[in-house]
Amino acid sequence: MAGSVPVRWVAPLLYGAVLVSGLYYAAADLDDGPGPPLWRTVGFGAALAALFALEQTVRRWPAARLPVMLVRAALIGAVVLLDASGLSQVLFVLLPFTAYFAFGAATALALAALCPAGLLTAYMVGPPGWYRDVDRVNDLLMLVVGLVLALAMAAVAVGEQRARHALEEYADRVAELSAAAERNRLARDLHDSLGHHLTAMSVQLEMASEFRTHDPEAAREAVDEARRSVTLALADVRQSVRVLRGEASRPALAADLAALAREGDARLRVTVEVSGPEDGYGTAELTTLYRAAQEAVTNARRHARASRVTVALRLADEGALLVVADDGRGFVPDAADAGYGLLGMRERVQLVAGTVHIDSSPGAGTRLTVTVPRGGTG
Repeated sequence: MAGSVPVRWVAPLLYGAVLVSGLYYAAADLDDGPGPPLWRTVGFGAALAALFALEQTVRRWPAARLPVMLVRAALIGAVVLLDASGLSQVLFVLLPFTAYFAFGAATALALAALCPAGLLTAYMVGPPGWYRDVDRVNDLLMLVVGLVLALAMAAVAVGEQRARHALEEYADRVAELSAAAERNRLARDLHDSLGHHLTAMSVQLEMASEFRTHDPEAAREAVDEARRSVTLALADVRQSVRVLRGEASRPALAADLAALAREGDARLRVTVEVSGPEDGYGTAELTTLYRAAQEAVTNARRHARASRVTVALRLADEGALLVVADDGRGFVPDAADAGYGLLGMRERVQLVAGTVHIDSSPGAGTRLTVTVPRGGTG
């Protein structure tokens, strides 16, 4: 993978090892003849110092890959020529190693093939019989082994970097999806809870305004109902805060539906029938069933001009069946699917592996059917 970050410590470590071994070879006078001249030793150290400085240039200007590669090759060649010990040939493995990160596997393999080919060419143009020289044959073999190990190490490092980058991208994507899911959940909660109670308050205050002059008692009752809706709205806000804090308690679905029926006004009569135990149903499933019934009742009050709504819930071992029917003016379901209420309801039900079906037509009322499997959140 071209453009990856090379392993930083490999090159300095090799430079240091070659510097120590070359200086020790010169100081200990390990050569059979006279030791190398001073200028050669100084040049050898200066070339290695330049290689150390080059690594800092790579970190500061990572885009200058080709010039750095050419300068590195020239300096390594100078070190090899000035090193009397011949141990610096190991630096040739850095050329394909660094090229793997900068230019990719193909370039690295090409350089890996050129390094032993160049050394072999130098041997062939030298004194004959090099292939009988044990030291030269060992040098060639060790260079080949070093190149293989360097390429393997580079491949592993590049693969690890690729995996890490993919993991980071995946984590960012998960964070984005989590944030979007949380925004959608908050939007559903705001619509289903506050939207429902604000609708009730609007209807009740409208009734109070209409009955204020000719029926003060009915107007007072409507205002009292509006106050009660405010209290319920505040309770829903507190419940939402508890959910955000992870402190939400398990809902009591039958009691919540009964309270939903009591919120009705004189224009809309809501009857509720619940059968079956709530045991085995999770918080998400019970909340989804309640919000679906609440949305259906709110729509009947707000849009359908219905006079009667029936809420029937059957809780069985295999799943729950919720049916909400009203005698309102009805609508065309396809034309209303874009509304926030129905959209949020479908999202909630899908999250617990349930289904939603709306049967309605103009003038024929509306029938909402919601099925939720038991344990659907698993």
